[in-house]
Amino acid sequence: MRIHAAIRASKRSPLLQVVKSAAATIAAWMLAGWVVPGQLPVFAAIAALLVVQPSVNQSLSKALERSIGVIVGVVIAVALGLLLGSPSWIVLLAIVVAMLVAWAFRATPGTGNQVAISAMLVLALGSTPDYAIARIFETLIGVVIGIVVNALIVPPVLVAPARRDLGLLGRELASSLDRLADALPEPQTPATLHQLMLEARLLRPMKDAAEASIAAGEESLTLNPRRSTHREELVEMRALLERLTPIVTQTIGMTRAYFDHYDDSIGEEPAVTAIAEQLRRAGHDVRLAVQIADVSPEPEALTSAIPALTAPLVIRPPSSTHWILIGSLMEDLRRIRAELVDEE
Repeated sequence: MRIHAAIRASKRSPLLQVVKSAAATIAAWMLAGWVVPGQLPVFAAIAALLVVQPSVNQSLSKALERSIGVIVGVVIAVALGLLLGSPSWIVLLAIVVAMLVAWAFRATPGTGNQVAISAMLVLALGSTPDYAIARIFETLIGVVIGIVVNALIVPPVLVAPARRDLGLLGRELASSLDRLADALPEPQTPATLHQLMLEARLLRPMKDAAEASIAAGEESLTLNPRRSTHREELVEMRALLERLTPIVTQTIGMTRAYFDHYDDSIGEEPAVTAIAEQLRRAGHDVRLAVQIADVSPEPEALTSAIPALTAPLVIRPPSSTHWILIGSLMEDLRRIRAELVDEE
């Protein structure tokens, strides 16, 4: 593993996220220091820093995780301090006990770490009940500050990445249909067949990326004050992805069938030319669906705004040597048409 890959992310967090985290930390430090004087408000600052997440919903989850972890850790530390006094080794004992308690209750890794850290800090800095209560209160101040700052300062709405990834998927899916249509009637070399198969397989990770981006966008709207403005956009994107996903599967399957059953005489089949034409029409309709959903940053030019797949394809029976391939292509094409024209 390269060292820089272990310590550097592939992309930066938005600068706004850094500003929000800094603002929440400073506000929590100042407020907790005023409300709970006497100790540096470390717990409040850490809580605010951790609670400011990319979405309001994630902030609430982190707030719950942080609060429960601190409370349980503080209780463990105080209990051990009252039972065993204050020898130095009790800090190590508290860490072990905290980890075992978190494991016993199936706590998340974040909550488990927080329990152990809180127990350690309380015993290291002061294990009296008054000190423990003050730290819990201080943590809750930091949690509230983090949530408020994340909700009020331009709550993040992750719609743009979803629109981008879905648009890229639609364009590449249409291009894959066109490439297969161009390849069917013409003789192919082994190299071009492998390239055709490789490009088709790339559709699956692109579909997964679009799915992840839409899910992140939907999650970013949960409990977000700006959700009403963008909810309908994501509903349309989700609907388009659900239409495109089976077409991705069928396109990869058609390309695989062509790759597996190819021979130089396939292009002589009359049905192949008709299937190629239908594939081009399907590519047109995929582009049209993407354009109607307004998810492509650079819409492709269309020859018609009317869907091209207007009627099922009827062909003559193929020769006995090619009936498996022709039948496979026809069935996948039927399924693609059903998705694009909303047939059951």
